Amino acid sequence: MKPDGPIIVALSGGVDSAVCAMLLRDAGYRVECLHMSNWEDDGYCEAAQDFQDARRVCRHLSLPLHRVNFSAQYRERVFADFLDELRRGRTPNPDVLCNREIKFGTLWKYARRLGGKWLATGHYARLKRSGYGRVELHKGKDPGKDQSYFLHALEEDDFGQVLFPLGEILKGDVRKLARDARLPVAEKKDSTGICFVGERPFSRFIGEYLPINPGAIKDPEGRALGKHQGLAFYTLGQRRGLGIGGQADCPEGAWYVVRKDLDANELIVVQGTEHPALYQDQLTSGPMHWINEPPPEWSDGLPFACGAKTRYRQPDQACTVTRHAHGGLQLQFAQPQRAVTPGQYAVLYHGSRCLGGATIETAEMRPDAR
Repeated sequence: MKPDGPIIVALSGGVDSAVCAMLLRDAGYRVECLHMSNWEDDGYCEAAQDFQDARRVCRHLSLPLHRVNFSAQYRERVFADFLDELRRGRTPNPDVLCNREIKFGTLWKYARRLGGKWLATGHYARLKRSGYGRVELHKGKDPGKDQSYFLHALEEDDFGQVLFPLGEILKGDVRKLARDARLPVAEKKDSTGICFVGERPFSRFIGEYLPINPGAIKDPEGRALGKHQGLAFYTLGQRRGLGIGGQADCPEGAWYVVRKDLDANELIVVQGTEHPALYQDQLTSGPMHWINEPPPEWSDGLPFACGAKTRYRQPDQACTVTRHAHGGLQLQFAQPQRAVTPGQYAVLYHGSRCLGGATIETAEMRPDAR
């Protein structure tokens, strides 16, 4: 589908969105850029630097740049949920809500106010459109950068006037395009950390919003090994930052978080990367969100086979899915999975097509597999 009318590019100040804007400009489209700030500066200078980088890119490409601040909406619709999940002892993924509520919600509405007919972003994902107006979300061509996982909570209608110019391009080629065009952000490193909050010491940052609540670190037999600072500061499968190195009467080996006991305020850990307690082969989820229509088996309450990811960049894992209570998933993996974590998302795939996903509620090994 050939876009008509102005295209608004969500320009973050990074290399991906810069190349996205350049490709659309070079293809002859009318392009304007929009930079949004979603976090007030609190001593870390990433947000200010990102805006300056966006300005430099637009000057280099001779494109207009708009700026908007959505920090209030971000705190209300994304960050508040993030903190609530941490209080519950879960591990949330704010990037999913950020895409649904901010980038393809609030930002898209603002882009339309600017006269934009299309929204383009630097996501590594693809959209396949049929002649009947249907839109499917598919993985990006680069398996190491595919970001469809973070887009699974959007509606089909959200993709109707959206472009992902990088979906067919490998990350290495994006860098080369940026260098060849002498873009001022060609060598800028990719952003990591909490969506729009950026890189910073996680425990120190979260400690500004959640109280320290120390408790015991124990092994599954109940032996005390040390102290934690609060269950919100840890996630399943975590190894670093536990502070329980050498232990008397224990063989050498790293310790890993396998469970949080909220009632007792205890962090349960095991030793060894292959410990059975680190693995689960089934999960249940909250309500399933389908991007398009669900498979016929779902409507009939029958099991069906597909692939699933329980974390970003994980290869698709073969599984069988049945409908659980309240429209959630009951998902059984062909092979045990490591550290399936409540609060994260189980995202379903059929080949390259992203079907949708749901929040993980519980995970365990089937009794007959223990």
